[in-house]
Amino acid sequence: MVNSNWYKHPVIVMAIAINVFLLGLAVAWSGNSQQLSRLLVEDGIVEWMQFLCFASIAGMLGFVFMERLKQPQRSSLELLALAGLTVLVALAALEEISWFQRILKVSSPDFFVQNNRQAETNLHNLAIGSSGSIHKTILLKLILIVGLTHNLVLPFLARTRPGIARWIENLGGYLPPLGASVIYVVLVALSHALVDHPRKGELGEVFGAVHYMATVFYAYFVGFGYGKPALFEAPVEKRRLSTLFAMLMAFLLLVSWLLSAGAGAVQMLGGE
Repeated sequence: MVNSNWYKHPVIVMAIAINVFLLGLAVAWSGNSQQLSRLLVEDGIVEWMQFLCFASIAGMLGFVFMERLKQPQRSSLELLALAGLTVLVALAALEEISWFQRILKVSSPDFFVQNNRQAETNLHNLAIGSSGSIHKTILLKLILIVGLTHNLVLPFLARTRPGIARWIENLGGYLPPLGASVIYVVLVALSHALVDHPRKGELGEVFGAVHYMATVFYAYFVGFGYGKPALFEAPVEKRRLSTLFAMLMAFLLLVSWLLSAGAGAVQMLGGE
């Protein structure tokens, strides 16, 4: 049986290992601007990992939505939340790689050339004011508030007030394990303190993508730290599925590395 302690669960352990590895790689390459840029630029290792994780999360949430839809006593509010989150995360994945624009070598329409900070076809880099963008001016602040609330404040309060977790679950959400969330937040802080690069914020974003991919699985699929029935309930199913999913997460990191080598980072840096 898969251990329900978060620090022994293979998927949570793998997520932490991947994030520690990426941070270690950034620190190790901090003395080499070419290598560090290979990690952090558009279509680099980190950005592809974000896309793959967000795309996977969207698929997972969509699967949860479809399974909940089959239940006779389904909650309309829960279904609406799951459908909304599925669409939101899918859009985030597509925005991350500018809707495959660079891969397909599609030129940006005039509107985006004139109004996008990177002259690309995406919404999150649209200009605000003389030097800001939607991403920097609005989204980063919103992500910070929501992230800290969901990962630290609510899980901490739920330890003594279980009704908070039930309320979140009735709304279609879940609370991640507090210990795993603390590690995630600490890694984000360390990335800002130890890495000197204009795009070091990408590390915090990929840490969040990996963390949420693991905790979505941990809650909805195997039901740990989650009050509602899991999609998979038999202990043997949980153990086998968790092991396979941890392997999948490691494979996504390999795929992101391969994509960065063949799809974008080398071109962004002018070739090797």
